[in-house]
Amino acid sequence: MKFRPLHDRVVVKRIEAEEKSAGGIIIPDTAKEKPSQGEVVAVGPGGRDENGKLIPIDVQIGDRVLFGKWSGTEIKIDGQELVTMKESDIMGVLTDTSSKKKAA
Repeated sequence: MKFRPLHDRVVVKRIEAEEKSAGGIIIPDTAKEKPSQGEVVAVGPGGRDENGKLIPIDVQIGDRVLFGKWSGTEIKIDGQELVTMKESDIMGVLTDTSSKKKAA
């Protein structure tokens, strides 16, 4: 089944948190927090301003994004757990800066 969000909504698949801490301690499932990082899997066409003009969404499918801990609504489609939220709930897009450091 495919899901197409409406208006300025975005569908995000959470990226699982690490199993171990930076010090090598294994974190049990009961102590883990839900990750606030995910990959965009679907986007709506965008919102509309007061004149009815379409305002496109800034994120694209495949972008890795950060969002608030309590953002969005959890949904389950074809056994896959996803989060649907408004674009304004997304704090930013993660970019890969490691290739820029190597070039410098």
